[in-house]
Amino acid sequence: MFTTVSQNSLPTTPSLPALRLWQWRRGSFNGLKFHTFTTQNNHQMSISSSIHSILLPHGKGRMLSPKMEFLKLNPYLGLSSLDSLKYGGDKLKLQLKFRIPSQNVCHPHALVIRCSYPQNADLPRYYSKKEKKPFPIPIVELRRAARERVKNRTGQPKRPMPPPKIGLLVKRLIPVAYDVLNARVTLINNLKKLLKVVPVHACKWCNEIHVGPVGHPFKSCRGQGASNRKGLHEWTTAVAEDILVQIEAYHLFDRLGRRITHEERFSIPRIPAVVELCIQAGVDLPEFPTKRRRKPIIRIGKKEFIDADESELPDPDPQAPKIPILTEIPNAEIVPPSNAEETALLAEETLQAWERMREGAKKLMKMYQVRVCGYCPEVHVGPIGHKAQNCGAHKHQQRNGQHGWQAAVLDDLIPPRFVWHVPGTDEPLLQRELRNFYGQAPAVVEICVQGGAVVPEQYKSTMRLDVGIPTNVKEAEMVV
Repeated sequence: MFTTVSQNSLPTTPSLPALRLWQWRRGSFNGLKFHTFTTQNNHQMSISSSIHSILLPHGKGRMLSPKMEFLKLNPYLGLSSLDSLKYGGDKLKLQLKFRIPSQNVCHPHALVIRCSYPQNADLPRYYSKKEKKPFPIPIVELRRAARERVKNRTGQPKRPMPPPKIGLLVKRLIPVAYDVLNARVTLINNLKKLLKVVPVHACKWCNEIHVGPVGHPFKSCRGQGASNRKGLHEWTTAVAEDILVQIEAYHLFDRLGRRITHEERFSIPRIPAVVELCIQAGVDLPEFPTKRRRKPIIRIGKKEFIDADESELPDPDPQAPKIPILTEIPNAEIVPPSNAEETALLAEETLQAWERMREGAKKLMKMYQVRVCGYCPEVHVGPIGHKAQNCGAHKHQQRNGQHGWQAAVLDDLIPPRFVWHVPGTDEPLLQRELRNFYGQAPAVVEICVQGGAVVPEQYKSTMRLDVGIPTNVKEAEMVV
């Protein structure tokens, strides 16, 4: 049974009943104060009362002022409103510590605070054309990891090389490659249908796009004649190619063969880089043949090898069932959704295809190497980049047009194309003065959200859904 304790009812001298009184502990989190009382049986109860002083279970029964009580009784260290800003993510785990030693205090336990999604993340950085792309892993870390591997492998047997480096396929990734290719086709077909009902605008002079009834008013155009227009965009109707950027790469008949020279740059076909990655991972397309090995290669030097004799192996079964491959729908046969319910279902399907394509491509890139130029968007699917001297980025004359190859990341292969997130089409549209309050999302995600799909969890941090947007400039000036 619980009784309210006031300042007048507390004894002034220590006694056995006083030692068994409720022990008061106080903490705060983001300005919210809570009081917890603990008994000898380790049961806890929370109350809200204004107790101005407290009787300590040890000492001479002196009363502490609120100021001294705050200095000495703070068991929840690190849970103040300022300390909470130092933590990110969706989980916060703290160890409860008590400054007052007593036999009646329960043992320290962990307090876990969870939130549905992480705090607001910064918007994607804009890299200038004069700036080189950063390495996915810094060079210092790569060298340190290489020295550690050499140190750990001293006196141990040599590890077997992964299948792609000896000319073989990773069998468990063949269905993933087909799934990525079909997800890409589904994404293109669904985007063509959604563009019939969701308005999307593209700038006539730069590569910026906007999803909404009208284009945004921000002066961010960097195209031709931008200074004459004072940075304003000239909006036109967007197409599927503006949203899903097609990064092309050379098709390799043999991914372990010699490098493509500068003279062969026009004789070798170029296809979307995602399609080339799927072909090298096991997808068979008749129009793009590639060499398949059933035995590992035989190394005769550091850069020289010969193919193993496969005459002893039986011929592959031509009647083996193959995974079907979807085809793109022509623009003349596109049928838009008829009502809002069909639009929402189509948006959900499009969003799932987008996630499947990116997740599958990320798995393939872990086994099949992909290279990107550090100065331009050129991508090469293979262990070593090509020798074509077609880089036209900043100071390409000093490199004689050669690319600066480095390891590629997922955004190099499938650019997300971030656009401004419109909080609601019924509300007032984006205002130029309130730019700092708006978030961004990939163009495909923004189209699906405006079509009726649920916002995915991983994109909520950049969309700034929990940021209150002022109604006017005067209200924005009052924000601290």
